[in-house]
Parts: sequence; structure tokens; C-alpha cells
Amino acid sequence: MTIKERQDELIEEFSMFDDWMEKYEYIIDLGKDVEGISDDLKSDDYIVQGCQSRVWLIPSKEGEQLHFQADSDAIITKGIVGMVVRVLSNATADEILKADLYFVEKIGLKEHLSPTRSNGLVSMIKKIKTYALAYLAKAI
Repeated sequence: MTIKERQDELIEEFSMFDDWMEKYEYIIDLGKDVEGISDDLKSDDYIVQGCQSRVWLIPSKEGEQLHFQADSDAIITKGIVGMVVRVLSNATADEILKADLYFVEKIGLKEHLSPTRSNGLVSMIKKIKTYALAYLAKAI
């Protein structure tokens, strides 16, 4: 499945909800489904700077595809990072760097998150793109 297809799938899931309270509840449910990271891996090396809550992102590579594990100490943030990981995992570094992440706007996250959570979302995406750049640099 491509990044675009995963975004479209997420947009379709959110279209089932009529109001933002239902969407927030769904984000929380998505957070509960995120496997998380064991405590011994929750180091400062993997922390996402710029988030109100503590968020960890751990990259790995299998073949040409990058994969990400994520966790947060706040359930709604865990749901948000879970969506980002769901969309961007299982893609090449090049695909990640070129991705137009339109799902953020299409599901209304941009206008319904608090400024600090919105900044955190941007920081999560930047961290993943930084990992992708690092993998490309090593491949050259």
C-alpha cells in the first residue's frame, strides 16, 4: 500500500464521524492500538523535540523500506503519532521525503488541534523526514 493509499484510508475512516468529539475519541482509540515501545528504548536519542508530551520515534530499515515504532506518554498524542507512523511506515526514504501529507488537512487536524499539539505533529513529521534523509545519506 502506498503513502497516498494509507492517507486515503485514514481520511475515509474519519469521514464516518460527524463531529470533532467523535474524531477525538477515534484518535484516542487509535492511540490505544499503538503497540508502543519498551521502556528501555525510551531514550533521549529517540525523543521528538517540540512536542508538549513526550513522544518517541524509533526508525528501522528492512530492504529499502523504513519502518517506525512510536510511543507517547499522552494517549491523544499517541493516537496522532500512530497515524503519522501508519501513513509513513513501509515506504522508502525517497517516498517519505516526497510525500504530500494531505491527510492532516483533509481530516481537519490542522484546525482542531491546539497550537502546541499542532506544533508537535509538525515535529513528528520533521523527525521522520530527518530519519529518511539520514538513511538516504548512508545509502549514497
